Amino acid sequence: MKIAIISLQGAFTEHADLLKKASKELNVNCAITLAKTKKDVEGTSGIILPGGESTTINKLLKETGIDKEIIRLAKKGIPILATCAGMIIISSSGDDQCKKTGKLLGLIGMTVNRNAFGTQKHSFEKELDVKGIGKINAIFIRAPAVTEVSDPDAEILAKVDEKIVAVKKKNIMTLAFHPELTDDTKIHKWFLKSAAKSPDN
Repeated sequence: MKIAIISLQGAFTEHADLLKKASKELNVNCAITLAKTKKDVEGTSGIILPGGESTTINKLLKETGIDKEIIRLAKKGIPILATCAGMIIISSSGDDQCKKTGKLLGLIGMTVNRNAFGTQKHSFEKELDVKGIGKINAIFIRAPAVTEVSDPDAEILAKVDEKIVAVKKKNIMTLAFHPELTDDTKIHKWFLKSAAKSPDN
């Protein structure tokens, strides 16, 4: 199966490395595309939207037309994993800082606070029990958080200090933290298993 990791900016190589590890553990064939154009995303069985700088990534998504392709594939049922900045981009609304990001994709009806836990120096690690996944070591770096979930199909998977940091809506999972910066493959295994059932697989 083909997996597209949006590689316009941010932690995409780390996602690719952990995805390779997860595919080896599951013994599944996985062709990873570091997607920089709309064509790179076409015909994929799953999409990863990584962390980075949300304003820059969102701007480049629009310039390349990848944003429209992500929306089309999401509606089709293709699995999407969006982490950190990706959480902001796929949301429907946000705080004043999020508004600087530009028009969001609106894949999940939810409101996001951009730097919910503070600046870079306030980065931290915490063991989280993510519903449906299990316990993982979560790394938060200038992390966002969801302040409100209005989407009736969305499910809250984890919180930190009452702040929502993981949400799932059908084929879409979004996380405020960086699973790709650990050696734990649980999240990426979930993603690959979902991609194996993808309409385009």
